[in-house]
Amino acid sequence: MDLIRVTNEGLYCEPGDFYIDPWRPVPQAVITHAHSDHARWGCKVYYATDRCAPLLRLRLGETLPIIEKKWSEKFKLGSTWVSFHPAGHILGSAQVRIEHRGKVWVASGDYKRTDDPSCDAFEPLNCDTFVSEATFALPVYKWDAGEVTARKIYDWWKEDPDRPSLLFCYALGKTQRVLAELMRFTDKPVYIHGAMEQMTHIYRQAGIPMLRTRSIFEHDKSYGFKGELILAPPSAHRSPWMKRFKEPQTAFASGWMQVRGTRRRKGYEKGFALSDHADWNELNQTISETGASTIFLTHGRTDVLARYLEEQGKTVRLFQTEYEAEEEAS
Repeated sequence: MDLIRVTNEGLYCEPGDFYIDPWRPVPQAVITHAHSDHARWGCKVYYATDRCAPLLRLRLGETLPIIEKKWSEKFKLGSTWVSFHPAGHILGSAQVRIEHRGKVWVASGDYKRTDDPSCDAFEPLNCDTFVSEATFALPVYKWDAGEVTARKIYDWWKEDPDRPSLLFCYALGKTQRVLAELMRFTDKPVYIHGAMEQMTHIYRQAGIPMLRTRSIFEHDKSYGFKGELILAPPSAHRSPWMKRFKEPQTAFASGWMQVRGTRRRKGYEKGFALSDHADWNELNQTISETGASTIFLTHGRTDVLARYLEEQGKTVRLFQTEYEAEEEAS
């Protein structure tokens, strides 16, 4: 019997009687991280890391019934032992390790291996079966170090001091990573969209060093924002919110920017390939390091990665889930 299987509600562990990141309300939800496609309202009880919990309460309500756990703390659910281990995706993001009758399964949630000063680094885990995402599972996706990409963002910001610089990025995870990565090059404050303020405050409370941030509403409408960097979510692009910025230069920070055609289709002048997911090499490195003989793939380019792993002698199976691509639900 598989330790985890897909149901209408989500990934279900029958021996533990719990669901991992369910997409419909269930009695017991074990949550990997706070992006909205992995953490949804309506469950009777939520298990999550203590670093993830404040983000869950912000998104799903202050009275959310959460049982908080530390990294590596084992707790019993049904006849299984469960623990959370860093996934390196965003603040508090976790892999779920499950022990049952001498077998170990690990569900990765979303993860990355690239260094990121805004969250805990990924922890490789040995297991018999590994459940992996496959968001960027194509060889074309290969990330530079965050410091390299942050330098490109900084240089773009500074190269045109007569224009506002609008960098669009996802509100949870990417915004805070940009603010943390840029600390290597400047101490100048950055303006952020209101949708990012509370999440960024939670990161500061967790002790994550980031650039100081300001609200655009500190100034009246005559302020030009020349030479300033402003971070905003993709939903603000080409919206009335942008009217207060005169002739801004625009860019988008996302793993999808690795492919230039994507930037052109989305209407940004510049693209920076900065992702909170594993690239092709990191996916294969991680799967190899687990030592798992069986790999389940969830969302992303599962077809290409599955063929490649099968050529390496792995047993590969697919889980059809309702998770989305890179932070589209963030």
